[in-house]
Amino acid sequence: MEFSQLGHTAVIGLQWGDEGKGKIVDLLTEHFDVVVRYAGGANAGHTVKIGKESYALHLLPSGILRKKSLNLIGPGVVVDLEILVAEIDGLRKRNIHVGDNLQISERAHLVMPWHKMQDRLAESSLGDDKKIGTTAKGIGPCYADKMLRSTALRVCDLENALRFRERVTEIADQKNTVFAALYRDAERLDANAIADAYLAFGEQLRAHIADTTAMLHERIDAHDRVLFEGAQGSMLDINHGTFPYVTSSSCISGSVTTSAGVGPSTLESVVGVIKAYSTRVGGGPFPTELDNDIGNKIRERGHEFGTTTGRPRRCGWFDAVAVRHAIRLSGVTELAVMHLDTLGTFEQVRVCTAYRRGKETIRTFPSRAEVLSDVEPVFETLPGWSVDRPEVGSFEQLPDEARSYIERLEAILGVPITLVSIGPERTATLHRTAGVGAGL
Repeated sequence: MEFSQLGHTAVIGLQWGDEGKGKIVDLLTEHFDVVVRYAGGANAGHTVKIGKESYALHLLPSGILRKKSLNLIGPGVVVDLEILVAEIDGLRKRNIHVGDNLQISERAHLVMPWHKMQDRLAESSLGDDKKIGTTAKGIGPCYADKMLRSTALRVCDLENALRFRERVTEIADQKNTVFAALYRDAERLDANAIADAYLAFGEQLRAHIADTTAMLHERIDAHDRVLFEGAQGSMLDINHGTFPYVTSSSCISGSVTTSAGVGPSTLESVVGVIKAYSTRVGGGPFPTELDNDIGNKIRERGHEFGTTTGRPRRCGWFDAVAVRHAIRLSGVTELAVMHLDTLGTFEQVRVCTAYRRGKETIRTFPSRAEVLSDVEPVFETLPGWSVDRPEVGSFEQLPDEARSYIERLEAILGVPITLVSIGPERTATLHRTAGVGAGL
């Protein structure tokens, strides 16, 4: 199938985030009319490289770098106004147009200074072996307040300045009391300063605030095509990931329905994005982790440092057990494999096809983190390839061993691999039509 024939499509990360979703969204956007960022917050880091220019996006949909697309930040996103304003200003300084092509849901919840403070205080109060590995962007506390409701603020609350100030004062007083009791923190939140800052951000963004749910349905009714951009990765999903070492939102394709505000039948395609190996940031079990020279080599070759935090990522061989789990969760119809070039020059590459715990062989993804921490990966070893960075124009021109690796992944995962990335640039992407079923 050609890009131009794709219907409404979601791009989903199938590992622990950082798979390269931004590049795939950017690549697909020219074939879609609307790009929707539907969940997560500024803890996301989507990097897009265009020629010599590199753009790191945290809240803005990756489609903002294409001139013709409408970009929506949906109701399921938690919005840090300070970061969003800075991100918009940064793009404008680089001559990227941000105007009526960006709309922010009035239903989206606001990440407030007390959320980021709570994130830092709560994480620092944990022992080293219990830390979640939060980005300290306030995402978890914001989603928690969203569920509590009485201590939550939304973008639409900025419309009534007097009431917004009252609510900020009420909530800040409550948070000051809680933080002092729980964390013995003496730093007090200045409600007036917070209200001033956020109302000013609201004025700067006023032209971009809209009912994105109604706008999205109008576009769908007009037969515009929609691309839904996921954040983080399926193994960080609050319901299905390596709990409690997860993010605070749902990262699978089902979240499109609740977080963007469309019916379950809207999605026609789900593109799952995977690296040719595995990475994760922060705490939590990671069965295929390589805490050795091989892992260090993958990190250096793949530039595996967090877009949002700058933290070095933990690296390991490809975990097919985890990815199979993620494919089923999201009903993935096609796969994009990223960073194939990173594995160049390795004498051999390995794929985890099962876990072993004592005498038991486990082929499904465990629900308990302590079980996942206690397993050993069962590896299949394949020959590597000596090419450092393949300068090729088609999948068929890759080294035989590299093509065999992709073909083996496809056979194990049971979903067609239709895109293969061999570098960060837009142009370093190979289209592949052969394989299991029909491709892109």
